[in-house]
Amino acid sequence: MTQQQARNSAQATWRANASALAQELWRDKTGLVSLIILVGIVAMALFAPLIAPFDPAAQSLSHRLTPPAWLDRGVWTHPLGTDHLGRDILSRIIWGARLTLLIGSCVVLFGGALGTAVGLWAGYNGGRTDNILMRIVDIQVSFPGILLILLIVSVMGTSVVTLIVVLSLTNWMVFARFVRGTVMSLRQSAYVEAAEIVGCHPARILFRHILPNLITPLLVLSILEFTNIVLAEAALSFLGLGIQPPATSWGLDIASGRDYIYIAWWLVTFPGICIVSLVLSLNLFSSWVRITTDPQEREKRFAHSYMSRRGKRS
Repeated sequence: MTQQQARNSAQATWRANASALAQELWRDKTGLVSLIILVGIVAMALFAPLIAPFDPAAQSLSHRLTPPAWLDRGVWTHPLGTDHLGRDILSRIIWGARLTLLIGSCVVLFGGALGTAVGLWAGYNGGRTDNILMRIVDIQVSFPGILLILLIVSVMGTSVVTLIVVLSLTNWMVFARFVRGTVMSLRQSAYVEAAEIVGCHPARILFRHILPNLITPLLVLSILEFTNIVLAEAALSFLGLGIQPPATSWGLDIASGRDYIYIAWWLVTFPGICIVSLVLSLNLFSSWVRITTDPQEREKRFAHSYMSRRGKRS
């Protein structure tokens, strides 16, 4: 087979797999709706300068606490109302999606990379290396997270970089423990033992033979951790340890509106709905990814649908 034929065969295989995944997603309406919501939130964040009607930091005290457009005194100029400084809620939600997604993505990338590296090394080497690395993980887990956050914030100050560092340092252990357990089971596989027999370097075994088998479970874990990070960022911003004005995030908007919750419920309701929509969609989509990429789950779903069709025919 020539190189061109091999390339064409790989492209055909990729197209067939993509088509099969698209059909699976179309049949699973829950996964499809969750993906549409996620794509909409990402598009809102990417094109915020184009679709936001106002500057999120622009203040207008003459329009402060304007209710949503469908309520009395509401105006369609501010469809979701304004806050206590007259800032447009819709614009702040659109721009707030940027920082929320940016922080979540960076923390998953950095914390996941660190945890995966530690888990790979500990699970493959075992012995003293595994004991030392896992004891570090245990100490990190037992250390109160709020104290670590206060320590780092007091040294570095409150900023987006600080928030990413804090959340990365408090979330990498999840990846390390998961990867370590999976690697310890894969290390007994026949293909890993064969690679060791022929004299492959440990780094090659880890990155060429073991790590590719971790991509799917790591993807599911990353999506689930992303939801936890979004909630953690919202909580830190609510406590005043996260995003600081004039920047905006959904958690900061909720914190800014907590004093007006009884007279201006829209200040906390709409950012809260955005957080719930993002977290719920991520959880549902991760469930679809797990089921679609797990052969045993796919067999269970196929058997269930087959029995359902037989029951309808009879």
